[in-house]
Amino acid sequence: MNKTILHTAVDLLSRREHSIKELKNKLLLRDYPAEDFDEVINYLLEKNYLSNERFADSLIRQRINKGYGWRFIENELKQKGLDTSVILLAKEEHQVDWYELADSAYSKRFGCSPIESNKEKAKRIRFLQYRGFSNDEIITVLKLKHEPI
Repeated sequence: MNKTILHTAVDLLSRREHSIKELKNKLLLRDYPAEDFDEVINYLLEKNYLSNERFADSLIRQRINKGYGWRFIENELKQKGLDTSVILLAKEEHQVDWYELADSAYSKRFGCSPIESNKEKAKRIRFLQYRGFSNDEIITVLKLKHEPI
C-alpha cells in the first residue's frame, strides 16, 4: 500500500467527510497513480475512516441548515457519486418538513414584503426552484403568504 496516498487521504478526511468518488478525484488532482487507489480506499473503508453513508448524512444536514430543498440535495449527492439506495436511506433518517423549510427559506430571503408584479413573483418562484423545492412546496408557500399565484 502506498503510504503517501494513505496519509494524504487521511489528511483530507480529517478536515471533513468525503464520498469515495470525491476522495479519488482529489487524489487524482495531486498526480498520484490511480492504480494505487483501490487498496487505500479499501483500507479506509475497512477502518471506517471513509463512509458514503456518513458523508450523505453530513451533506444533508448542512444543506438543510442552509435552507435547501430535497431536489437540490439529491442532485448534489448524485454528483458526488452516491448510489440511489444510499441517498434514500439517508433521506429516511432525516425527518424534515420540506414545506416548512421552503417557507423558512422564503421568509428569510423576502421577509413579508408583498409581491407587486408578475416579474417579482417569477423571481421568487425561481429562487425557490433554484433552492431545490418542488412545485407543490412552492405553491403552498406562496399561498401561505396570502399572495395570489
